[in-house]
Amino acid sequence: MDSKNIIIIGSGSAALCAGIASLEKGASVIMLEKADKQEFGGNSRYTAGAMRFAYNSFDDLKPLLLNPDDERLAISDFGSYTKEKFLADLKYFNQEVEITDLQQYLVDKSLPTLQWLGSHNIKFAPIYSRQTFIKDGKYIFWGGLSLEAEGEGDGLVQAELTEFLRIGGEIKYNCDVQELLTENGKITGVNFLENGIGKTINSDAVIVACGGFEANKELRIKHLGEVWAKARVRGTRHNMGKGLEMATAVGAALNGNFEGCHATPMDFNMPEYGNLDIPFIERKHYRKISYLFGVMLNARGERFVDEGLDFRNYTYAQFGAAVLKQPDNLAWQIFDAKVDKLLYSEYKTHDASFVEADTLEELVTKLHGVNPQQALATLQDYNASVDSETPFDPTIKDGKATKGLSLNKTNWANVLDTPPFKAYPVTGGITFTYGGVKVNTSAEVLDEKGNHIAGLFACGEMVGGVFFYGYPGGSGLTSGAVFGRSAGYSAAEYLRQM
Repeated sequence: MDSKNIIIIGSGSAALCAGIASLEKGASVIMLEKADKQEFGGNSRYTAGAMRFAYNSFDDLKPLLLNPDDERLAISDFGSYTKEKFLADLKYFNQEVEITDLQQYLVDKSLPTLQWLGSHNIKFAPIYSRQTFIKDGKYIFWGGLSLEAEGEGDGLVQAELTEFLRIGGEIKYNCDVQELLTENGKITGVNFLENGIGKTINSDAVIVACGGFEANKELRIKHLGEVWAKARVRGTRHNMGKGLEMATAVGAALNGNFEGCHATPMDFNMPEYGNLDIPFIERKHYRKISYLFGVMLNARGERFVDEGLDFRNYTYAQFGAAVLKQPDNLAWQIFDAKVDKLLYSEYKTHDASFVEADTLEELVTKLHGVNPQQALATLQDYNASVDSETPFDPTIKDGKATKGLSLNKTNWANVLDTPPFKAYPVTGGITFTYGGVKVNTSAEVLDEKGNHIAGLFACGEMVGGVFFYGYPGGSGLTSGAVFGRSAGYSAAEYLRQM
């Protein structure tokens, strides 16, 4: 391979966006993917495909739609999601960290990046199934999240791969990159194993886009703590942290919160890793994130989070960690029949784990691993504390709360009084890690002195400093696309100037 070409390590959405951007600028690109063709695509293929971006009105959304003539659009209220709101949502999860240059860049480039994807034949659909409630005859979108890729995460990656190949990219599977090569402080290529056989490709520019370390149990324990050995991996089994290892070996500085990760409540009986064998529409079905309409109990029979703190877009990435830290890494989500229609489809798949009873007294005896006496007392205390005056409204933070409990539920607090009652066992599932390499807004990888390691770029989960203590749902795919595009443009420009 000519050294003037670009190597991309990984094949998820961020990698493919980098590839498309590089090709758009006239570079030649080869993508090296550790997995085989059946498992390519990294974590992106396991997502619901939702992408968070700033927009002012439906006028910004309509050009992005696969089906702009959908009859539902006429009775849909998408509202707006301004840059200021996006920044405020990110700041909420930063704790003491001020908005970073990377976060500002993410917000500023979010809509232009979606528009750019649209120009490359990647289209989107309103998330009617998961981001709307019907109110006064209209579909009301909530939580700042309105569009998803057609075909969810799998459809996104497949469409991006089709475009990448159409405009001249090349992808090689079963290629496990082992080492970044350098000479005089500049990238010169990679060593890798192709079907177990050692090979080398020379290149003056490498984009590392091969994910974080969430599938590596030892690194989870090292950075996140012992309890994370028990976490289920929501996505690919291939994200072992190799990209971070290779980048730091050539001088890359680390950045971000290595003790933080995206983790969500998952079916307690899910497999250890995500499963690409099931249809894409069901690939996320182990998630259990409708907790805001019920209560969660741990093994002691106690509530441990404010289930109604906010819309699930703003809490699910943290509540998985909260569940994992409970005794036996277990919690039960409990609902009554009044809210059954509001539960996401993941609760209704053929293999969803749950128990059911006609009374709370009977239900608590079926909660495996839970103290039934304390569980019943907790549920009875919860019921007695619910504000009966405030109307329930799932389209807003309705303020229907409990009063007088040591841990109150602040929104969507309904009395559990309508049988049948259902309870779903959950544990914590890890999606991706927040710590990564240090980059600038050009996606150039920086050393400890803040200098660009010549020829090295990064995007996707490899990048640290975008998320710290949580994130608003849908930001991950957008971040991958924004910094993937930046990496591709920057790598092509780097080669042009050599």
